[in-house]
Amino acid sequence: MKLQWIDWSIIAAYLLLMVLLGFWFRKKARQNQQSYLLGGKSLPWYMLGLSDASDMFDISGTMWMVALCFVYGMKSIWIPWLWPVFNQVFMMMFLSKWLRRSNADTGAAWLTTRFGHAGKGVRGSHNVVVAFALLSCFGFLAYGFIGLGKFIEIFVPWHLVQQYIPFSVSPQYVPHFYGIIFTLFAMFYSILGGMHSIVLGDFIKYLIMTVACIAVAIIAIKHLHRPGIQLHTPKGWTNPFFGWKLDLDWNAIAPAANDKIRGDGYGLFGIFFMMMLFKGYFASLAGPAPNYDMQKVLSTRSPKDASKMSGFVSIILLPVRYSLIIGLTVLALLYYNQLPLQGADGITDFERILPAAINSFLPTGILGLVLTGLLGAFMGTFSGTLNAAQAYIVNDIYLKYINPGAPTRTIIRTNYIVGVIVVSIGVILGFFAKDVNTVLQIIVGALYGGYIAANVLKWYWWRFNAHGFFWGMLSGILAGLVCSMVYTGLSLYYFPALLVISLAGAVAGTYTAPPTEEAVLINFYKTVRPWGWWEPVRKKVLAEDPAFPVNRNFRLDMFNVVLGIIAQCCLTILPMYLVLWLKTPLMITIGILAVIIFILKKTWWNKLEN
Repeated sequence: MKLQWIDWSIIAAYLLLMVLLGFWFRKKARQNQQSYLLGGKSLPWYMLGLSDASDMFDISGTMWMVALCFVYGMKSIWIPWLWPVFNQVFMMMFLSKWLRRSNADTGAAWLTTRFGHAGKGVRGSHNVVVAFALLSCFGFLAYGFIGLGKFIEIFVPWHLVQQYIPFSVSPQYVPHFYGIIFTLFAMFYSILGGMHSIVLGDFIKYLIMTVACIAVAIIAIKHLHRPGIQLHTPKGWTNPFFGWKLDLDWNAIAPAANDKIRGDGYGLFGIFFMMMLFKGYFASLAGPAPNYDMQKVLSTRSPKDASKMSGFVSIILLPVRYSLIIGLTVLALLYYNQLPLQGADGITDFERILPAAINSFLPTGILGLVLTGLLGAFMGTFSGTLNAAQAYIVNDIYLKYINPGAPTRTIIRTNYIVGVIVVSIGVILGFFAKDVNTVLQIIVGALYGGYIAANVLKWYWWRFNAHGFFWGMLSGILAGLVCSMVYTGLSLYYFPALLVISLAGAVAGTYTAPPTEEAVLINFYKTVRPWGWWEPVRKKVLAEDPAFPVNRNFRLDMFNVVLGIIAQCCLTILPMYLVLWLKTPLMITIGILAVIIFILKKTWWNKLEN
């Protein structure tokens, strides 16, 4: 199916609107640094939550998840725990409000509330967080850039464009050429309008995506439930539960899917799941990584709003996103032999299912709407990540070390220049990455694997200091990068080694330096009010103020986390059961979700403090 004039009109109107948004908010964004990077901390929580959810609805991740859904069926809902997706539940229940109480502008600036402003260790911890933030931001920019190029290539064949281009492009770099074009649009409106234009742009994109996702689900239902139509899947494909082994045999239907399972390394699914849960629990306790997610939390009006925002993300993201995922998966299963899934090397590339199914089965108008939504998904993720990178470079490098007294006009101009440089680096890195999954494994395995230990200890252990943070982060990240270069298998399996290495670095670094200053620890404990191993500090605070409200909510928070993760799984699988019309599991899922909502209303929502 080719794009018609109405499809092109929808796409062009959206791109023009994004450019106008940049101009519209340009003056407001230039008021000051906080207005540019954090929207002045004046935006409502539901808008920031919707924006955060839109940023997570990225095109590369959705391509990956459609490929997973096709191959692994209902069991695919567990694989995004690699991130882990349930970190949003931990943030919803307690971490977002802890983070927001600092009133910081970036994750690096937040460290001053925990470790103070002065000292060699403080400078080292600050620098290593900035380095981590920039590495992860560049990784996500490359990740989105690759996915977008592969996506556009199917809809706009190069032979139709080549005659209008005054230079030649090698076939393997055609996706990169397309990626650069749309990257320029995303760069323009996000650099000019800052957080204000990003949030409103994400809101518009979410409305488009919601309509598009529901339309795709309805189309899939109509195709699936016609008389005489049967979905050909391996035994166990519709069952989300599993044993030690995956036990999905695609030989009779799509043998290439068995090759993907072997290549992914998920065959021993029980062990894989336990490893994900082990890593995911500690990654979630560590709090948000220094990216667009953290910036949205820091942009909220209050700690209470920060908690609401994080809870809102799963509710508005998962049902809509998985309506699209299961819809495209059903269409791909029904017409598998008609889809062009072979890459340039002749090997079946399941990441091409999403663009191939959209191009083959969506009618005119709906095709343009879905394409616009997915382009917006790329632009939203790209702009949010770019905003985070700008915040770290300008706030934590330029204003801290180079020009602390810079006037507002200079700061905004610097943001523009930094934005262009960051985008250029992200695009260059995209040229060296093999595919979406390769970048994903480096980000999730190497970088985030080394991030966890130090960032868990900073919340829950009073004796942990800036030296420990620096050495924990540095040892973990370096070990992760080495492992990603030496070991070509699934990065999840070397996570225990990364955890031990980074934990050893953190503990050794902590005891080679004195504790953080008592005044800093007391101020942090009184401001953030965490639970954990804070007894010496707690005694000093209570000695000064016997009425201080000590946080004793560990058990309640963990209870709410368990309920929240179950509810998140229900939100994920509900649209899948609905499209496949598996009535009994659907009703059970709705019932479980209703009970959990009732309980969380009493144990979480009613207990949110101002």
